[in-house]
Amino acid sequence: MEVEMKDFWSCDINNILNSLNTSVEGLSSKEAEDRIDKFGENIFEEKKSTSKFMIFINQFKNPITMILIFAAILSIFLKDYSDGIIILIIIMISAFLSYRHESKASDAVKKLLSSVSVTSSVLRDGKFKEIENSKLTVGDIISVKTGDMIPADCLLLDVNSLSTDESSLTGETFPVEKILGKIPANTVLSQRNNSLWMGTHVISGSGKAVIVNLAKDSEFGKITSSLSKKDSDTDFEKGIKDFGNLILHVTTILIGLIFIFNIVLNKPFLESFMFALALSVGLTPQMLPAIISVNLSQGAKRMSEQGVIVKKLNAIENFGSMTIMCSDKTGTITKGKVKLDSAIDYAGEKSDNLKTLSMINSYFQEGYKNPIDEAILEGCTKDFSSYKKLFEIPYSFENKLLTVVVKTDSEFSNKNMMITKGALESIIKVCDRYEKSDGSTGSLDEVKSQIFNLFDNYSSKGFRVLGLAYKNIESTDFKNEKAENLIFKGLLLFIDPLKDNIKDVIERMNNLGVALKMITGDNRLIAKNIGSQIGLDPEKIMVGEELDSYSLSQLNKKVLHIDIFAEISPNQKEKIILAYKQRGEIVGYMGDGINDSPAIKQADVGISVDTAADTAKDAASIVLLKNSLEVLVSGIKEGRRTFINTLKYIFVATSANFGNMFSMAGASLFLKFLPLLPKQILLTNLLTDFPSLQIASDSVDEDWLKKPVKWDMKFIKRFMIIFGITSSVFDYITFAVLLLLFNADEKFFQTGWMLESVISAVVVMLIVRTARPFLKSKPSKKLLLAIVGIVILLIAIAYSPMNVYLGLISLPFKAFASLLAISFVYAVTAELLKKNFYRHNSFSRK
Repeated sequence: MEVEMKDFWSCDINNILNSLNTSVEGLSSKEAEDRIDKFGENIFEEKKSTSKFMIFINQFKNPITMILIFAAILSIFLKDYSDGIIILIIIMISAFLSYRHESKASDAVKKLLSSVSVTSSVLRDGKFKEIENSKLTVGDIISVKTGDMIPADCLLLDVNSLSTDESSLTGETFPVEKILGKIPANTVLSQRNNSLWMGTHVISGSGKAVIVNLAKDSEFGKITSSLSKKDSDTDFEKGIKDFGNLILHVTTILIGLIFIFNIVLNKPFLESFMFALALSVGLTPQMLPAIISVNLSQGAKRMSEQGVIVKKLNAIENFGSMTIMCSDKTGTITKGKVKLDSAIDYAGEKSDNLKTLSMINSYFQEGYKNPIDEAILEGCTKDFSSYKKLFEIPYSFENKLLTVVVKTDSEFSNKNMMITKGALESIIKVCDRYEKSDGSTGSLDEVKSQIFNLFDNYSSKGFRVLGLAYKNIESTDFKNEKAENLIFKGLLLFIDPLKDNIKDVIERMNNLGVALKMITGDNRLIAKNIGSQIGLDPEKIMVGEELDSYSLSQLNKKVLHIDIFAEISPNQKEKIILAYKQRGEIVGYMGDGINDSPAIKQADVGISVDTAADTAKDAASIVLLKNSLEVLVSGIKEGRRTFINTLKYIFVATSANFGNMFSMAGASLFLKFLPLLPKQILLTNLLTDFPSLQIASDSVDEDWLKKPVKWDMKFIKRFMIIFGITSSVFDYITFAVLLLLFNADEKFFQTGWMLESVISAVVVMLIVRTARPFLKSKPSKKLLLAIVGIVILLIAIAYSPMNVYLGLISLPFKAFASLLAISFVYAVTAELLKKNFYRHNSFSRK
């Protein structure tokens, strides 16, 4: 006997019982214990979780963080305690934020466990007993009734008007009516109505079933196993790592060469070593973790004001990169609530009288109030207090009809009426006449084909269609009345309507370069209809059966040409997300059910809503306080704004730092003294980095918000080299002016170059922060004030008594004016260079 049985819904009941070595009499306690020893308990496998300490330690493993830790230790070693402490504080804050989110990853599985009932009614030793779900095993016979949770995946042996709510697995709102018999192996999960699924629950009726697959092998278990997997790196996180590796390689090569050259030139070993180490600090973008944290926290704050709660901060910047938005249909694109759209007669004409009869039927029936009855009665203002219920024939899963007999009021001539609603085929079988528009009746055969044409037409448009019939009763022996020889009244059309403004939202997303893909467990006809209504191509559709025939490598070649995925199971959703990611797309997924959790977790941007299942919310990185795609449009723009402001710092830091380090390396070869002392290098970096913190508040050009932006290391390298070399050229001009015009000694030279480095760096920051002309793109007030403040502070330091402690002197006015002139020419050159650069280069976009 296998531990897991696949496709059991397609097997004969007797064959399944034989395969499981059981019978309708159930297992004995001894047999159950032996099977528990062999197959394990009916619980999810609990993998040993990573300790909280190790999760925290793992936050320090990326290259940028390791370089920064080294820089901090170096700063403290050089007795620049404040700089070292600042760097360490930045690292710890960044690490703590990441740790806080990652340490919650296992909560999703625990939420799943708590959603399953504790005991079930199980046939043991010939008697039904309440037994803990963990003590159930394959081959056990269980009994279920209204309100029961299903403890494992089962095949039904007996049903009595059994109906279950499987929305937790399929996401679909309509109850599932259960039957006996075999179903084709390739049937999608939502249509395997001869089986019971763990994590779902009974909403009406009762039944018996044999347990086939335990928790860990159940459909529910497959979801928990995917939720317990470690999150893969997002595109943004990969970009940060790639950038860190770039800096690490450049730093290692440059510092190694500088150290070797200084030794060859017979400069003191210790002094050369310390100078090389200080250069490594200078090349490192020390404020990058702080910039990212400030950017993300401010973005999260702005999004929270719009009803968007950010759980995983990196998801904000992934918003900016997102190219594909996958969404569940029910409750996201549609309202997720059944609505009575219209009531029509045999000719397709609307009938208020028919609608009233349906209300009477739903009002007086006393069985399970399902979404259909709720939809019929929604907004009902009629007073039925003058009516009297005489008799009811409850809903039967065999004939799929629900009948009430009611004494009416004057609206229906105070007659006793039998009103029956149900599946159209069942209604047609119990009717022999139909009601014409003038109230007279005719033979049903006259219009039967017309009625079925209406049914096919509306079904293909995504409507759920029921029939309604009636007859007047003269007899007072109501209990012997049967639902037969009725008059066909018309059709009731139900639909899950589109959300308000959904078409406009999707159009706006398309304009932002984000393509919407609809993924649903519903059938292809309904999916095609809904898709066409929101602007998707109904012919670009793939169903679950077809999707299963492709491997992941084959599927990723197909998905770009698909708009709609229908009849999809939960694990297939995850496969679709993976296929898009393999094609290089940055994928968002929005859903609210347990069935959506694997896809939400797998996506670069996992989105859920506040009213969603706990597991969906725990798996998500973004939680919306209202179930709407509309807030995602602002989220996409916010993500791009945050992403671009992060890139701005990288552009500024890498170009300025690379240029300065290249200049310093060259200067150290022909100067008899160090171009800057280690503490002066650290001060320069601190002064230039401070305004960078305000980039998080900076405005972003509208042109940069129109399309998705991605990490592009080639773009960053080109920017770093071109602007770094330009910066270095003006550094050498500064060297020439200081040495040839002013005969600068060591302190004069170091003071002059430090002033020029800081002033030119902050001025050029205003230029490279935008692709537009500097005067046409206003910086934020905070950034402008920070730049002005730093320049004033620098001058104050250079011309105050404290300059002695930093190895600086007060420069003559002519020298200072010359340095300002060099900085001005540098700014003009950078502006012209920028215009040419962006004419031939742009961010990597989809």
